[in-house]
Amino acid sequence: MKPILQSFTTTLKYVTASAILAAGATFALSHDANAETTIRITMQLPDKHFATENWKDFGKIVEEKSGGDIKTQIFPSAQLFKDKEVPGAVGSGAVEAGSTFIGRFAGTVPAVDVISIPFIFKDEQHLRRSVAPGSALRKEIDAAILKETNNKVLWWQAFGRNIYLNNGNPIIKPSDLKGKKVRTYGKMQGWTVEALGGAPTLMSGSKQFLAYQQKAVDVGMTGVSTIKSRKLHEVMEHATLTHDSAIEFIAVINNDFYEGLSDKNKAIINAAALEVEAKLRDQVYATEDAIAEEMKSKINIVQLTDAQRAEWTKALVGIEKRFVEETGATGAAALAAIKGAM
Repeated sequence: MKPILQSFTTTLKYVTASAILAAGATFALSHDANAETTIRITMQLPDKHFATENWKDFGKIVEEKSGGDIKTQIFPSAQLFKDKEVPGAVGSGAVEAGSTFIGRFAGTVPAVDVISIPFIFKDEQHLRRSVAPGSALRKEIDAAILKETNNKVLWWQAFGRNIYLNNGNPIIKPSDLKGKKVRTYGKMQGWTVEALGGAPTLMSGSKQFLAYQQKAVDVGMTGVSTIKSRKLHEVMEHATLTHDSAIEFIAVINNDFYEGLSDKNKAIINAAALEVEAKLRDQVYATEDAIAEEMKSKINIVQLTDAQRAEWTKALVGIEKRFVEETGATGAAALAAIKGAM
């Protein structure tokens, strides 16, 4: 087995050396071909969130299929690492696995931000084709993440589509964000806010409630599910369903840990990953509208008309060009992969 701090240089981009050493002392890798394997999983989301439940489904499958040789242990609600620290923590071996917003890898793999270009996906089916296992986009991005960060992508976790939360008058027009301080969760979301005249503030999901409650920001970008899971309806009055971009998390595992597993256990993990990815994507898009309907009694849900959506699309048209200019050939290839999936 390779040393758990082999990817230390990459890790420094995400977490401090002291955090890695402390975590590494606590979470020594514990596996070999003839012993029980425990996969410790760091999650920023709550225990009952569907993304965390997705890992629980994975754990049940691999434990059953391996006859108990593979076990999982989940640490929800950023108990171990914040979302921005996950790539470094998993890549270094400080913890075996975890999930985070795919944009957290943009520092080393800028092309991952392609999925956050506003209105890049024509519809749900276009999105599904683009991010399906084995697709041109997945092959490029998953390989780049592994090469640059030592995180092996197990599966992509659909999270839903982007929305805006605020108090006061509801957000309807793109100009409604002008002069507003907006909570964002990635670089591309920051570009979106800037294009609309707002001031982006990068913030982890776990800090949203307090930030909205204390009015640290005027507007929040998030997904519908978090209104319910994080009780954001208690601190925000309106939710505007722009659905301008896809929100994707990725489930990753330390590659040294993975390569140290038996071929049999690798096959079990790979098959389980495919199964839970498909299940979650179906669940998310089937229930996203249902959650919005459920929350109507607690928060004002704003649906945009086709004409209003066209106005947003026009206001954000320049972001695609900016993305290609800043990411070069790799970004252009990722963009072409999405357009080729139409």
